[in-house]
Amino acid sequence: MSDLQDFQAQVTADGSLTLFSPEFGETFHSHYGARQESFLKFIAPTQLADQAQKPQLRLLDICYGLGYNTAAALETIWSVNPNCRVEVIGLELDVSVPQAAIAHNFFDNWNSQYLEILTQLATKQQVCTDNIDGKLLLGDARVTLQQVYQSGFQADAIFLDPFSPPSCPQLWTKEFISVASQCLHVNGSLTTYSCAAAVRTALLAAGLQIASTSPLGRRTPGTVARHSFVTTASDSTSYLPLKQKEIEHLLTRAAIPYRDPQLKDLPNVILQRRIKEQQTTSNEPTSQWQNRWMYLKR
Repeated sequence: MSDLQDFQAQVTADGSLTLFSPEFGETFHSHYGARQESFLKFIAPTQLADQAQKPQLRLLDICYGLGYNTAAALETIWSVNPNCRVEVIGLELDVSVPQAAIAHNFFDNWNSQYLEILTQLATKQQVCTDNIDGKLLLGDARVTLQQVYQSGFQADAIFLDPFSPPSCPQLWTKEFISVASQCLHVNGSLTTYSCAAAVRTALLAAGLQIASTSPLGRRTPGTVARHSFVTTASDSTSYLPLKQKEIEHLLTRAAIPYRDPQLKDLPNVILQRRIKEQQTTSNEPTSQWQNRWMYLKR
């Protein structure tokens, strides 16, 4: 477990705060805006505002982190339907991360209702009121996710928000994403900021359909996955069908997924396994795909 001083608070473009992790060499959010990223990358694609009309919703927040995604989800749901009962499970390796967010007053400009919920999750790992039943499961998400699956939990929305695949490959593997897909309700949505071909290949291998979400301050889009896409009026603003360039990306060596057969390998083992598979695959070299599209763009 980390100490609070291990994290460096940083202001993002929308005025909200995030933390820098020396361990992973990355911030928890993009420079565009930590708060905005939660609402636009995770909440909008899962269409929680529409789903909030239901009497109950279930959320699975993989890599709970600072708590922004859960807070944004609750604000969205209860602004539409204050009576909607929410069951949320967060998975987090290091409890010092959400505790740091509370200690650094990241949520002081949010409604006190959400601050109290996030504080309870960070300090006691659970919260239960008339309209929320929340749990924060600590430890390796590969272990806690299997516990969630075994409990029969079926999420209406899953937020997949680990550090980047090269930095945290163990939470982007074909096997991990397969378990996550089994925790997704038949009408639910899984969303992530990543558009990496290896991640999208793993989602497809899990039997999900995929689409892109808007880039939001990044050069690349995110990804939303569902068991099936049924077009509705709100879909045009929450996701975009894959472009031809993106489809062809899934046929390159970059699309070789990360694999962790027993869900317990060390990150460097997972990375090396993928490199070896990329060296023997018949898939098109990624550089060839890049050059072809660069030529077509001229």
